[in-house]
Parts: sequence; C-alpha cells; structure tokens
Amino acid sequence: MRERKLLSTPADIGEDAMWKLLPRLFTLLLPLLATPLHAAEDTVKATFINTDGRAIGTVDLRQIESGVLVSARASRLPSGRHGFHFHETGHCDPQTGFRSAGGHYAPRDNAHGLDVADGPHAGDMPNQTVDERGTLRVDLLNSRVSLAGAEAPLLDDDGSALVVHAGHDDYRSQPSGDAGNRIACAAIVQTR
Repeated sequence: MRERKLLSTPADIGEDAMWKLLPRLFTLLLPLLATPLHAAEDTVKATFINTDGRAIGTVDLRQIESGVLVSARASRLPSGRHGFHFHETGHCDPQTGFRSAGGHYAPRDNAHGLDVADGPHAGDMPNQTVDERGTLRVDLLNSRVSLAGAEAPLLDDDGSALVVHAGHDDYRSQPSGDAGNRIACAAIVQTR
C-alpha cells in the first residue's frame, strides 16, 4: 500500500506556485498584524462616583469593529430618564459638580443632539432610565467613538468621562440638551 501525503512542502508545490500563494497568505495574516497587542486598549473599566465622591457603580467599555460597547451599572440614583454622555476630560471632581469633565465629547465639532441636522456629538447617547429602586442598567453601542483608535479616541491624552445628568436630554438644545446638573461621573483613562 502506497503512503499518502497530506501536506505539501515547498519542493512539492514549486517556486512559482509559492510566489502566487504569498499574497493570499499576507491577506490572511494582515488582520492579525493590525490587532492591538495590549488588551488594555480593547477594554476599559471605570467606577461611577456620585456628587459626594462615593462609588455607586461600574462601567465596562469594549472596543469592537463597529464602535464601543458600553455596559454600565449604578445604584442610588433618582428614578426617571437621564442624559447619558461621554464628556471630553477624564477627571471627575465632585467638588466642581463634575464640571472638571468638561463639555460633551465632540472631536468633530458637531452640534449637540441626536435630533439635529448637524449633530450629534460623538459623545451623545440616548437617555437612560433609572428604575424605581434607583438602579441604572445600560448596554449600548456608540459607533461614533473608539477607545484608542484614530477616530474619536476616548483614551486620548486627557481621557474622557461618562456622565449621568439629573434630567433627560431633549436631543436638540445647545450645547448639551438641557439635561441639567451632573449627578454621576466615571473617569475613562489609561491605567498603564
């Protein structure tokens, strides 16, 4: 009985065929070469604090091909609808009412609002509802930001912040949707 070869060697394929296979091999390997080597660039964890400086919840951000998945949980918040935005600076100082987080994250200088022609800001997201027990649960995709990519990076030199506002965003009023005071903040910064 004759032995059967399952794999070909370069000698079996021939030099011309090998040169034809190289572009295909490169095409297959290119996505692996472009993938960040540090998991820290793919996921970020942060802590929500309230205006008293107490930890009230967590935020997990995960980079995927189409944007950033936002998973947030917080407690001890007033029930109802609340504005929910990324802000431009990763500094959550309760002494300033979280004004330290700056304005809404708008690296492309768009207008504010999901319901305006020249909007929204990259950091604008839909209102979120806190239940009657004071619990906020959020799972959404923001396709206008990235964690550390070239387009709207949340982890730029000064980071960013995720802010919960006292009222709901009307999706139109400038510069921030008339959502009221900032009642919770999570600093989104590099930890390395």
